[in-house]
Amino acid sequence: MILHFFNPEHDIALASGLSNFTAPHAGRQLRHDLGFLPALWAGADDAVLVDDAETAARMVRRREVAMKCFVEKRQLASLLISSIEPWGWNAALRCFLLRMGVSEALMPTEAALETIRQLSHRRTAAQLLSKLRLDGTVGEAVECVTKEEVAEHVALWGKAVLKAPWSSSGRGLRFASGLGDMERLSGWLNNLFARQGSVMVEPYYHKVKDFGMEFWSDGEGLVDYEGLSLFHTANGAYTGNILATEMSKQETLSRYVPLQLMDEVRHVICNELGMLFKGRYRGPFGVDMMVVSHAPTPSQASLLLHPCVEINLRRTMGHVALALERKQNPTDNPDLCHVMRINFSDGSYRLTIRRIYK
Repeated sequence: MILHFFNPEHDIALASGLSNFTAPHAGRQLRHDLGFLPALWAGADDAVLVDDAETAARMVRRREVAMKCFVEKRQLASLLISSIEPWGWNAALRCFLLRMGVSEALMPTEAALETIRQLSHRRTAAQLLSKLRLDGTVGEAVECVTKEEVAEHVALWGKAVLKAPWSSSGRGLRFASGLGDMERLSGWLNNLFARQGSVMVEPYYHKVKDFGMEFWSDGEGLVDYEGLSLFHTANGAYTGNILATEMSKQETLSRYVPLQLMDEVRHVICNELGMLFKGRYRGPFGVDMMVVSHAPTPSQASLLLHPCVEINLRRTMGHVALALERKQNPTDNPDLCHVMRINFSDGSYRLTIRRIYK
């Protein structure tokens, strides 16, 4: 039996680096309300760890998903678990499972988890980006350890995006375009240097479209491509995904960038991260990308591909969308697709899916 677990607070726990970590209220609420999500990809004989089994079963019935075995933490010690596949691995999750009586042999070691944490640092994305600078692409990212270094790059680029090495869903991002902004961000930078040791600095780009590619690493040198993720963000935070066939998503992106370039980028990612993750990371991950314009007013001639905005070394909402796409009924109407959103209303989070036409 594989034990699956949706722990959306993973990125914040990873940033803290703490074993004894308490997720913020929003993270706990999201985990409680959407804990059923792994039922979308779990096998028939697997189990899904949730806060409330009855609520999870009700949510699955609404989604017309085959019922899975939902378990609560008090049952963990009695389960015959063969492996564990959480949303993302971190030290806090390991500590929690140990407290619940789960065998240590089923978990990554503390050293392995620190390796995952270091691979999740934004410098990994910066290193991959340097390998993805093909014709038709754009993108730079540098790691700075002093405010003076940051100021140099802000002056060089005119406007820059400052990113915490570990952060989640639009958190840990700041924008700077001059001396005044550097003074305003002085306290934030001091705290970041003290807690995380550095800051990643990138040029600001005129974004035209967000998207990503989803993958799976076998931990032995092989990375499999799983599909495209067309998603929306607001102020850097995730708001929703388009559910459509891979062919339809490719057709949408071909209006912005050549599909041959996308194929080349995918090939480099599989090769480079296959080697990097060998013996270090097994599991799902996603690479966020964007189409940008080098002109304030976008035109086809001005569009470029930023092939690695960030790497999410965990399962992503793009993986959720892919799982839902596989469950959608085929349609003869290529213009029909769906949009998946995570909405918060009346004190709870809800997964909604709405039919739309392109």
